[in-house]
Amino acid sequence: MDELERRAEGATAADVRAALRKEERRDLRDLAVLLSPAAAEMLEEVALASSRLTGRRFGRTILLYAPLYISNECVNVCTYCGFRRDIDVSRLTLAPEEIEREARYLAGEGFRHILLVAGEHPKKIPLDYVERAVRVTRHFAPSVTLEVQPYTAGEYGRLVAAGADGVTLYQEVYDEERYASYHTHGPKKDYADRLEAPCRAAESGIRRIGIGALLGLAPWRREAFLLAAHADSILRRYWRTQLAVSFPRIRDAASHFDAPAPVSDRDLAAMICAFRLVFPDAGLVLSTRESRELRDGLVRLGITQISAGSKTEPGGYGGPREAEGQFAVSDSRSPGEVAERLAALGFEPVWKDWEEALHG
Repeated sequence: MDELERRAEGATAADVRAALRKEERRDLRDLAVLLSPAAAEMLEEVALASSRLTGRRFGRTILLYAPLYISNECVNVCTYCGFRRDIDVSRLTLAPEEIEREARYLAGEGFRHILLVAGEHPKKIPLDYVERAVRVTRHFAPSVTLEVQPYTAGEYGRLVAAGADGVTLYQEVYDEERYASYHTHGPKKDYADRLEAPCRAAESGIRRIGIGALLGLAPWRREAFLLAAHADSILRRYWRTQLAVSFPRIRDAASHFDAPAPVSDRDLAAMICAFRLVFPDAGLVLSTRESRELRDGLVRLGITQISAGSKTEPGGYGGPREAEGQFAVSDSRSPGEVAERLAALGFEPVWKDWEEALHG
């Protein structure tokens, strides 16, 4: 990473234009140039190239998905998280019939891609429970992605058999020393196990892998280089896997954590554009952590997947519940309002982007 940082610091406007003119596949060295201070002065040119490339690869489509929080129980102490075990918040793990109610609601809103989210608590959220949650949700959504604790390849295989087709697992922070300082207790302390989990998921047959860094925990440019290196490694080993990269920024939560390395809107836009240019076929994801105005702007630059109408507490779609949410939502528009706005911007909202092959 030191080499990439030096390349970024030394890049010139001519280097940026050379990277933009490239017709062959760009690499991590190009990413360093595209995230350089020189590129920051040319963000409009970089953004235009990103927008054009996104149009060629994805057309004018934006995939819509919704998170379904099934539990906020957790045994970890992650200093930034509203689910951390050492704070006094209301906890709830949904029963299967409650998961069914939430999934039915989301299906009624139009969603066919549902992200099941839970804290890490092996006793209260065992593998059997997650399997059942997948099976229940699959009755309402053909695509079920998991954002839960890391598993072994064999355990991921059980979830594939239950109907899961995606795994999202953020490393949170790639700087290993900072990772240790933020993750003080619980199984999430194991940096290497978490880093390798997306590959275990791919080995098990999961076809959609999502990764990301929680922006604000460490200097953003170095985190972007490390995130890109992780993405590159996954794609080299599992080239048939669909990779998605998320760019979540720290938001208000019950942890009352202040980001030590805030990331500006402009820096976030630069990251998204650079990742699009270096990873042209990757899904780039933006959640309701961001404001409606910023999300409307960033879908024009390179974002291809967004959540809508999100609730970040278990049971949130069925009505007010006592459980604590993971973070504060900034874009509170309904799914219908988000879809209408995308259409007004000239995009096609996509609720379902694949069909299962039928064998008979």
